Amino acid sequence: MKLLTEEIKKQLPPLGHTAEQTDPMAIVKFFNPTGIGTWWACEFDPETDIFFGKADLGFPELGSFSLQELESYKGPMGIGIERDIHFTPKPLSQCK
Repeated sequence: MKLLTEEIKKQLPPLGHTAEQTDPMAIVKFFNPTGIGTWWACEFDPETDIFFGKADLGFPELGSFSLQELESYKGPMGIGIERDIHFTPKPLSQCK
């Protein structure tokens, strides 16, 4: 499965666009199906393939993360990060 489609790219605002918002919208969710790791993206820079959003690798934090790193990760049995196809955009505060 492709992690980031053109349709989703169009929905993601550019980096810095939500900086003034207290509770920006998470547009897409990625997760590790074989272990720890969930990422919710609110912004995206298509030139650098960098997201801004919330990452939870045992404790949640706001920051930047890379599409390339998500795509290159291979866990047990070679299973990689996946996109939650059932996720609907919601305020970041509701992403747990």
